[in-house]
Amino acid sequence: MRKHTSDLQTATRLTHAGRKGKSHHGPVNPPLVRASTMLFPDCAALKEANGTRRSYGRHATETTLALEEALCAAEGAAACMLTSSGLSAITTTLLALLNPGDHLLMVDTVYDPTRQFCDGLLKQHGIRTTYYDPLIGAGIAALIEPETRVVFVESPGSLTFEVQDIPAIAAAAHAADAVVVSDSTWATPIGWASFKLGVDVSIHAATKYIVGHSDALMGAILTNEALHQRIRDTYRQLGMSVGGDDAALALRGLRTMAARLAVHRDSAQQIARWLQQQPEVAEILYPPLEGTAGHALWKRDFRPEYACGLMGVVFRQDIVESQVAALIDRTQLFGIGFSWGGYESLILPTRPANYRTVKAESWQSPMLRLHVGLEAVPDLIADLRAGFSAMRELHYEEPVSIAD
Repeated sequence: MRKHTSDLQTATRLTHAGRKGKSHHGPVNPPLVRASTMLFPDCAALKEANGTRRSYGRHATETTLALEEALCAAEGAAACMLTSSGLSAITTTLLALLNPGDHLLMVDTVYDPTRQFCDGLLKQHGIRTTYYDPLIGAGIAALIEPETRVVFVESPGSLTFEVQDIPAIAAAAHAADAVVVSDSTWATPIGWASFKLGVDVSIHAATKYIVGHSDALMGAILTNEALHQRIRDTYRQLGMSVGGDDAALALRGLRTMAARLAVHRDSAQQIARWLQQQPEVAEILYPPLEGTAGHALWKRDFRPEYACGLMGVVFRQDIVESQVAALIDRTQLFGIGFSWGGYESLILPTRPANYRTVKAESWQSPMLRLHVGLEAVPDLIADLRAGFSAMRELHYEEPVSIAD
């Protein structure tokens, strides 16, 4: 008898989940199915399938079902729904859980397109959003109103990487019958036990580490049993689905995610320590690194062996944006791009104060966001060293503004 995947260690589970057992003879990978119409042998079979996920290609194929099964096994979820992007996974979930007149507590470090959705479409539909300090912990109980239905967390937070006390926040939310929704993209499905910590819905931009090769866009909604059908109903009514090609790419990426994260983790640690030694750098925002902000909470709640490669760099206040641009432009191995989680290293200038409601004044210094990829660390350090040289060569009396 095949051992259940939940009993296996993480790397083994990622390799085998969503695949048939040893009795299967044929291709190693689940088949790539490109399908819209499903055919049935007779009216009885058509009637039996009608209303189920086997009735039409938009609802499921062997490829998408295999990916859903594998993601559930990776994070310990009851159910999974795949969407066209991480943002669509977030918007679908919030639309499913909120109604006009409801109140949403949204972490202030949230991914900016999520903020735009809250301040745009949700507001237009009579749903109020309050942004809260990511470090509030159990104090969030004071912000919960009778109409609060969802508490949204993102740990570590976008751009500034604050680690939230998820168990304390979840306890307060659940005491008020509110649901905890997490953007868990940084953590990945294997970086923490989200549901055991109190999360009810865990959302991923599968575009990032799950796909892992910067060649497909996808989102994933992972839920507990209690919320599955409620979100599934909205998901179906919005017409959400993904194609077989993208699902196959995500399955391919998922198989190697544990191995890739080990390289991202080790390389990021080395890069972060090198950056700490640079006189222009005031702070490194990378919770897996001992001594950085949030490390104690991160160590308590996350799995250190599966830390990722995304971090922030805060410069001294006297560094101007034109110097940051010079650093970025001089590098050759760090691509300039908005995504992350692929095999390649990336670099971006950031200004978190532009996207904050709470404590925006704390983030006035020029900053970088780095994604440390799978390249050799000595090559990446040499590339950054060249960038810092360009920064030091540049001296302007007036700062030259760059776009965020």
